[in-house]
Amino acid sequence: MDPAPLFHDVADGPAGGQAWWVKTSDGCRIRLGHWPRAGEDSARGTVLLFPGRTEYIEKYGRAAADLAQRGFDTLTIDWRGQGLSDRLLADRRVGHVGRFTDYQKDVAAMVAATQAFDLPQPFYLLAHSMGGCIGLRSLMEGLPVAACAFTGPMWGIQMAAATRPAAWALSWGSARLGLGHYLAPGTKPETYVLAEPFDDNSLTRDRDMYSYMQQHMTAYPDLALGGPSLRWLNEALVEMAHLARRPAPDLPCLAYLGTHERIVCPDRITSRFDSWPNATLRTVQGGEHEVMMDTPATRAMVFNGVAEHFASNPATTLTLQSA
Repeated sequence: MDPAPLFHDVADGPAGGQAWWVKTSDGCRIRLGHWPRAGEDSARGTVLLFPGRTEYIEKYGRAAADLAQRGFDTLTIDWRGQGLSDRLLADRRVGHVGRFTDYQKDVAAMVAATQAFDLPQPFYLLAHSMGGCIGLRSLMEGLPVAACAFTGPMWGIQMAAATRPAAWALSWGSARLGLGHYLAPGTKPETYVLAEPFDDNSLTRDRDMYSYMQQHMTAYPDLALGGPSLRWLNEALVEMAHLARRPAPDLPCLAYLGTHERIVCPDRITSRFDSWPNATLRTVQGGEHEVMMDTPATRAMVFNGVAEHFASNPATTLTLQSA
């Protein structure tokens, strides 16, 4: 485990943040970032923060600060193929993965690192978008957390009913023809926040938070990621369909969903919560996809709710998985 860059100048994270390189079981180099809680009081635990597609550690600096103020350490990750972790294609702008289950190898390396860092327990999962898809499988496979929370989890992707069969056929066929590395139709190689103006963006209603994301991209372009590959799309569709057939994990859960969600499928989220005992789904009126990066009032509501949810579900020391 070696030190890795952490761009404090743009992250706005709590003092004392650090990053490391770790290797997964299949030899992929990924980056982990840790921010400690604020103050000298005993920690309430550590939040394992699973980012979404295109995201990276620094984007969650302000989120880590919100969690630190509420007594939690944060450990987060650059998934393989994004951030400063190993990119999987020659064109680093294209989001790609060999198998969606490969992300579980990243999770295993992250969990193993909690032992090396001796992070405070209990552990909690907070997952956004694609991280919610990765996190749901992790929970089903025994991720050692006391409770979980999601924002805009990617348990389905929004697309018109007429285009869904074409998306399945094209993404499936391209992989078998050796074309899986091409960008999925309708996506761009440029990262979203530089390609699209703030007005009518699908991420946040807060101009300052949008500027925060843009500053990351202009200051450190190596963090940027564009649209997904056809292979990623097919793997994601297969994974979401598989998870939809499995029962919910036996774990306390809280989720937030914006009423103006335009990226993931709200129906898949509400359907999952209809069959998840001890789970609560809260809507954010007018909220877009990234409610952790919305207006100050929305962010305070979300982080207060998450902190209360985690604090109400304490646990003794948990058995950790190995990488």
